[in-house]
Amino acid sequence: MRKVLIPTKLDKQAAAILTDRGYDVVLDATTPFDEQIRRHSDAEVLIVRSEKVTPEVIDALPNLKLIVRAGAGFNTIDIQYARKRDIDVMNTPGANSNGVAEEVIAMILAAFRHVVPGDVSTRAGLWEKSKFMGRELTGKTVGILGLGHIGQLVVKRLAGFETKFLGYDPFLSPALAEKLGVKLCTVEEIFAQADCITLHIPENDETRGMINRRLFDLMKPGAMLVNCARSGIVNEDDLRAVKAEKKIVFCNDVYPKDIAGEKSVRDIADIMLPHLGANTFEANFNAACRAAEQTCDYFEKGITSAVVNKALPDGLDAKYQKLAFAIAGLCKAYLGSDLNPVRIETSFYGDLSKFGPWLTSAIAAGICPDFADRNPKDAAKALEAAGIELVNREVDNNKRYGESVTVDLLAGKDPIYQISVRGTITEGHLMISRVGNFDGLYLDPAGNHLFVEYKDEPGIIGRIAGILGQEKINIVDIRAPQDPDSGRSLSVVRTSVVVPDAVLGKIRESVGAVRAFQFSYNA
Repeated sequence: MRKVLIPTKLDKQAAAILTDRGYDVVLDATTPFDEQIRRHSDAEVLIVRSEKVTPEVIDALPNLKLIVRAGAGFNTIDIQYARKRDIDVMNTPGANSNGVAEEVIAMILAAFRHVVPGDVSTRAGLWEKSKFMGRELTGKTVGILGLGHIGQLVVKRLAGFETKFLGYDPFLSPALAEKLGVKLCTVEEIFAQADCITLHIPENDETRGMINRRLFDLMKPGAMLVNCARSGIVNEDDLRAVKAEKKIVFCNDVYPKDIAGEKSVRDIADIMLPHLGANTFEANFNAACRAAEQTCDYFEKGITSAVVNKALPDGLDAKYQKLAFAIAGLCKAYLGSDLNPVRIETSFYGDLSKFGPWLTSAIAAGICPDFADRNPKDAAKALEAAGIELVNREVDNNKRYGESVTVDLLAGKDPIYQISVRGTITEGHLMISRVGNFDGLYLDPAGNHLFVEYKDEPGIIGRIAGILGQEKINIVDIRAPQDPDSGRSLSVVRTSVVVPDAVLGKIRESVGAVRAFQFSYNA
C-alpha cells in the first residue's frame, strides 16, 4: 500500500479519492511541516500547496517517488533536485485558474471604483462621494501577458464588458488567439496601448524583472497593472520611480514569501491581497481532486502528462498515453487475466513513431498495474525483469493508418495466445478501430463494454440484449463487426453498469460464445 502524505490544508476529497483506491493517506493541516516529514519518512507521495520542498525535505523521504503541487505554480519545489533523485513533480494546471481569473476582475473593478478606500471612509462616518470618482471597465483595452489557463479565462470572464483584448504568449497559435478574440502583440505594444494590463507568466531567468522601467515609461497615464502571477517578474524600484508621475494603478497579490510581515510593495500598491487567487472553496476542491486523480493515473495507468520536471516531448498529445493504456488493457481483457503476458509488440504509426518510448509505460500499466513506472526507461526495465519481451516494430506508413497505435499481446504457454488491437484519436476522442480481425469497430473505449465473440448467425444480438434486459442492464450502444474469413462476429455492447460474471455466463451459454468478457475504462 503506497503512503501519501498531505501536510497542508487541502480539501478532504483528495484523501477520500486516494483512500478509496487503496492508498494509505495522512492528511494533517496542523502539525508543523518539518515534524510531519520526520514522522512519515516512508511516504512515497507528497502532496503540497505552498510548502517549500527543498533538497533537505526530499532527502528526508527516501521512498519518495512523486511530488504533487495542488495548484499551478511549482516554484516552491526544487524540481531540479527532485529530478536528480529520479522523483517526478506534478502540478494541477487549470484547477485554480478560475479562482485567479475572478480575483483579477475583482481587483480591477475594486480599483476602478475605489471600493476599498470608499468602504473605509464610509465606515468612518464620512461622505466623500466626490473624492471617489471612478472609471468604468466597459470598452477598455485589456492587455494580457500569458494566455494559458488563467489568461484565457480572464478573456472569457471579461467578454461581457465589451473590452478589446491584446495578448502576448509565444506559445499560443494565431488561430486560437483569433478564436478567443485576442489580438497578438508584442509586450511593448501592450504596455503602450492597454488601459489595464494583467500578468500571467511564470517567474524564471527570462521573466524575472522583465516588467521594468522601459515598459512603465510606455504606459498610458492612469493605466493599471495587475500582478497575480509571481512577485519577481515586476521590478518594484522601477515602478516606484514612475508611479506618481504616470499615476499608475497597481494591484498586487503575490510576494517573495507567503508569510506575515510588512511587504515591500506597501507604498506602491493601491490594492494588496494575501495571495488569495486560488483561495476559494471551489479551487481548493478542484485542486484536491486533480492531485488525487493524477496520482492514481500516474501509478495505475503510467500517465505522466502533468509531470513538470520531465514533461512529454513537444508534439506528443497526452491523450495518446491514455489510448495506449486503453488498448493494452483491452488486449489483456481479451486474453483473460489467467494468462501471463510473454511478449508485447507495438507499432506506432505516423509521427507517433518517434514517441514510442514515451508510450511504453502506459502500455505496460494497461497490461499490469505493477508496471506503471515513471518513465520509459523504467517501464522497459520492469517488463524485462518480468520476463516479458518488448518489441517495437517498424511500420509502413503507406498503409495510411494516420497517428495510430497497435499493440499485439502474446500470453500463455503451450499454447501461446495472441491478440492485436489498434486505436487512434478522432476529434479529440479515443477510438478503438480494430480488435483482432474485426475491423471498422470505431469504438470509444470509455465506460463499460461487454465483448461477445461467436459464430455468426441471425438472432444472436437479440438474445444478448434480451438477457441484459432481464437483468435490468441498460444498453447504451452496440457495435457488431464481422470477420468474413472466420465466419465469426463480435458484438460490443456498451452498458450502463458492469456486467456481473453470472450474467456473462448466461450470455456465453445462450449464444455459444467463443469468448465473452467485460472491459471497463475510466477516461
